[in-house]
Amino acid sequence: MNKINTPDRRLFLQKILSGVGYASVGAIFWSAYLSKSQAQSLLLRPPGALLEKDFLSTCMRCGMCVKACPFDVLQLATISDKTAIGTPYFTPRENACRLCPDIPCASSCPTDALDLKSLTKDNSLHINNAKMGLATVNTQSCLAYLGLQCTMCIRACPLADVAIVLKNERNPRTGMHAFLTPMVDATNCTGCGLCERACPTNIASIKVLPLFLSQSDIGSHYIIGWKKEDEERLKKSSTDVTMSKTKRNEKSALDNVNDVEGILEGLYHE
Repeated sequence: MNKINTPDRRLFLQKILSGVGYASVGAIFWSAYLSKSQAQSLLLRPPGALLEKDFLSTCMRCGMCVKACPFDVLQLATISDKTAIGTPYFTPRENACRLCPDIPCASSCPTDALDLKSLTKDNSLHINNAKMGLATVNTQSCLAYLGLQCTMCIRACPLADVAIVLKNERNPRTGMHAFLTPMVDATNCTGCGLCERACPTNIASIKVLPLFLSQSDIGSHYIIGWKKEDEERLKKSSTDVTMSKTKRNEKSALDNVNDVEGILEGLYHE
């Protein structure tokens, strides 16, 4: 027997289908949010931001830092941005951090996601302690490295001749002129992005990257012998880097070089 298709029944089915549709859309957006919030973003955080993982778990998405910024540099991430929704970030090419001495964005943070202690020196705020990222020069497209006269980045830098310095090199093409090329000092660069904003090339030839990309770890098995802190790190390291003995490394380097038969045998077996 066929069921009667009454108006009430049709309305009931429409509501069910609408609910399923909304749930599906919500699931898609939620999964997108999770993937973005878990990925390490290339966007830059405000001064004093904790390490990304700690920042995401501490920031309450209140937007107070965005409201406190007098230059409208900071933005709150939306679902279309490649970072966790509601968290603050800035894009240097569009609007760079002005390094306000009173650091209003960090001072207004209620959860210490923007850590004022990291921006304090001798019991006073010191914006030059900020490490929002590190400027990196693309020498293939930088006008100065191509031999053209350009000093836009160093003129825009608040720490000119400290965070960015000009290196004087002879131009081998002409033999008469010099290259004045910018070099970034990683220990003094704040990552404010004013250099990137000022760069005249269509795609900025100097770009501020997050520290997790620009300051990579050389690895615990490399020790710089003339640095005292590296020697201390070696003492504390629990990693055993001792090589196991093989037929090849039982011999000295000179004996291995002179072992023609062994080399040929190795090539044959490969």
